[in-house]
Amino acid sequence: MSLIIDQLSCSLGKRRVLHDLAGMEARPGEITALIGPNGAGKSTLLRAIAGITMASGHMTLDGLSLETQSLGQRTRKLYYLPQDTSTQAALSVFEAVLLARRTQVAEPNRQALAAVAQALQSLELNPLAERELAALSGGQRQRVAIAQAIVRRPRLLMLDEPTSALDLHHQLQVLDYLHRLARQDDVIIVIAIHDLNLAARFADHLWVVKEGRHIVSGRPGDVLTPQRLREIYAIEADVEWPPGSSPRITPRSATRRLGS
Repeated sequence: MSLIIDQLSCSLGKRRVLHDLAGMEARPGEITALIGPNGAGKSTLLRAIAGITMASGHMTLDGLSLETQSLGQRTRKLYYLPQDTSTQAALSVFEAVLLARRTQVAEPNRQALAAVAQALQSLELNPLAERELAALSGGQRQRVAIAQAIVRRPRLLMLDEPTSALDLHHQLQVLDYLHRLARQDDVIIVIAIHDLNLAARFADHLWVVKEGRHIVSGRPGDVLTPQRLREIYAIEADVEWPPGSSPRITPRSATRRLGS
């Protein structure tokens, strides 16, 4: 069972942001990377799936319609982590993650504490467990927010630019963990991401959007071609898929956008 999107449209004020998105599927046990230029509608799409932004069309999760469910019903099945992870809460890292767990999962204290400890260890947050959130850097807060997301145990986890504030080590560490989490727990994970090398390396499936329209979906090796990158991003790029090594996408130059 999957997340399936069909004929999804969304307007913000008088401006149409998403145009009849269809044929988009995210499967359990996989990471689906949502890619496209700035202003393509990636964040709006995630917010529409989460029920935060009003949209029309059809969305199903494990065969059940999402648009007929209330926001409260959706939040019991899915979790959306936005780009902005700033907080004013006067909590320690451990307290913040434990609170996130307890808002979603009813269980004995020992199990809750064990789940929080595992999440902190998996995201290399143990040294920060007693630090207050307000004292953390932007990248540290982002990792705490990811820990808060995963301890809720959602069926569908959606993250908007989850590595934007992270250093190189933690970009790889977080995405490797999410990749393992998807497989081990059969979770559906959708991430909006700009770094095409990370998308090519860690995603099993890609959704490509541009100007609010679904352009193509597929495996990274089928989607990330020089011609497609020219069409979507207006760049010339070298694309390499060396056997036994990570894919490499090297932008060489910007091309003239159509209509500019």
